[in-house]
Amino acid sequence: MPERPTVVIVDDSAELRVVVRSRLEASGLFDVVGEAGDGGEAMLLAHKLSPTLMLLDTSMPIMDGLEALPLVLAVSPDTKVVVFTGFEEVGLAIRARELGAVDLIEKSVPIDKLPELLWQHVGGGPEARPPRPGGLRIARGIDQAAARDQAALDEHLERYREVFHQAAIGMATMTLNGSIVRANSELAAMVHREPADLVGLDYGVLTRRHGDQLDDALARITEGDEELATFEHPLVTDDGASTLRVSLAPIRDSAGKPLYVFAQVQDITPEVELRRSEEMFRLLVTAVRDYAIYMLDVDGRVASWNAGAQNIKGYAADEILGRHYRVFYPEAEREARHPEHNLQMALREGAYAEEGWRVRRDGSRFWASVVITAVYDDAGRHRGFAKVTRDQTQQRAHEEQRRRAIEQQAQLLAITAHELRTPTAVIEGSVSMLREGDDLALDELSRLLDAMSSSAQRLQRLVADLSSASNMHADALALRPERLSLQATLIAAAERVRAVHPTARIGLDVAQDVDLVADPARVGQALDNLLENALRHGRTPVMLHGEPTEDGVRVLVSDAGPGVEPRLVDRLFERFAHAGSAGSTGLGLHLVREIARSHGGEVSYLPPGDGRRTAFAVELPSLPRAPGV
Repeated sequence: MPERPTVVIVDDSAELRVVVRSRLEASGLFDVVGEAGDGGEAMLLAHKLSPTLMLLDTSMPIMDGLEALPLVLAVSPDTKVVVFTGFEEVGLAIRARELGAVDLIEKSVPIDKLPELLWQHVGGGPEARPPRPGGLRIARGIDQAAARDQAALDEHLERYREVFHQAAIGMATMTLNGSIVRANSELAAMVHREPADLVGLDYGVLTRRHGDQLDDALARITEGDEELATFEHPLVTDDGASTLRVSLAPIRDSAGKPLYVFAQVQDITPEVELRRSEEMFRLLVTAVRDYAIYMLDVDGRVASWNAGAQNIKGYAADEILGRHYRVFYPEAEREARHPEHNLQMALREGAYAEEGWRVRRDGSRFWASVVITAVYDDAGRHRGFAKVTRDQTQQRAHEEQRRRAIEQQAQLLAITAHELRTPTAVIEGSVSMLREGDDLALDELSRLLDAMSSSAQRLQRLVADLSSASNMHADALALRPERLSLQATLIAAAERVRAVHPTARIGLDVAQDVDLVADPARVGQALDNLLENALRHGRTPVMLHGEPTEDGVRVLVSDAGPGVEPRLVDRLFERFAHAGSAGSTGLGLHLVREIARSHGGEVSYLPPGDGRRTAFAVELPSLPRAPGV
């Protein structure tokens, strides 16, 4: 007697495997040599047993039938694989045959017909009939059991059909690990594919690198016993990008075990855009710290409060909510009912904007730019006011600095014009007299030459001051420090001045010579300016005194003059501070201060009194350090 064909049954439902096995063995046509509940196990049994035929379910939790089918045929090429499915889907049958299946049998087929359908693939083709006598060898009393088993299969299929056909949105049925076995036309249109093209496709391919969300949702259904799992993912097609929401629900057997997964798919792009817009607005309002953005009720009481409002005004939300916004205004404006006026203007015009002083919680003031907008609901009812405030104190200070800089530039031009006028007039007049006076006396000629020389020196000082100020602005007084002797530095400064003013009386006193590290050119420039200032505006003799201090050196430049005019003392070291027509550009002392500060030191003015001469004191550290350290 020839050997009967061997069969391996693969289905994740043990109950169904029992039913199918009993029918196949009862037919007397097959030997069932193995069972498996997963595609991976099917591949191992195919390799081990090389069965004549394998009945392979489509939906299994770890590896479904469509995934396992090529692997089974790879390890056992002679095995005939019949896909056993609960789906009536032409596309699924086509896909199964493309992967190598010899047939696709729906689970809705009467169970007593199953052996005959399988025999066609192992007994000689579609016209083959199973051996006689008596057709299939069905045990007595089997009809009642067959009817009961068939009812279970029909119930299994009907549950799926009801859910699938009642859905009015994009939907699909998947295996337990996400392969699509059936898709409706709505889903196919949503993803710009044909329904048949989706069969056998892992839905994760459509999620654009969000397959982990699909896997997590499937695990919650198959392992966590959840009845609904939802996730969202982007979808990119030729028409652009959209966002889909996928709701997964398990289809279970009578024992509660999941058989398949039903997916409902919705295009929620408009909802996502609205949600994103609302979220961005919420983040803008609540997180922005440069603007106070809050709501007032119809009476002007604070109804909402963002981080920017707390940052600018100093109130925490629980301290200000419910209070009238009058508290932000200076007392004089509150008394004049200016806050109420602003709300009336916003109500009348729709919006009102102004700039002015406002008061923080700690009582300090800041310059605010304010916009108040009346807010209405869809029915046109007035609901309150939206108020946006920005702290413009720094901007106002910068604008004030800009205004002062413009004034200083105009002042510099005026001073420069004044400084140029006198020496150029002297030079021009002297040259004219020299051209016209052939018989000038020697002393008169000498006076003209002295006047020209003095005017030229005055022009040179002007050029030097302007150049130094420009360089200081350009390179922020870059230093090239060296080790210096205090005594040698002061001697060199005195000699330079004597070369320009040979008759000037300049005394030098160094109590103790010490070394310091400083930029010799910059320090020399500062000393030259102080000595020149003493000779021009003070009285000789001029004294140059140096002494060590606890952390550096101190240099005093003093003269016998009456000192600086009281009106200039407070701004003596500012740029362009000068004493009128006799005062030059007013840049010299400013340069001295910047040079001292760039080394980490300072310069100060010491007025005369109590036997003390007019003096300027320069303090320098032994080593340069950052200003203010």
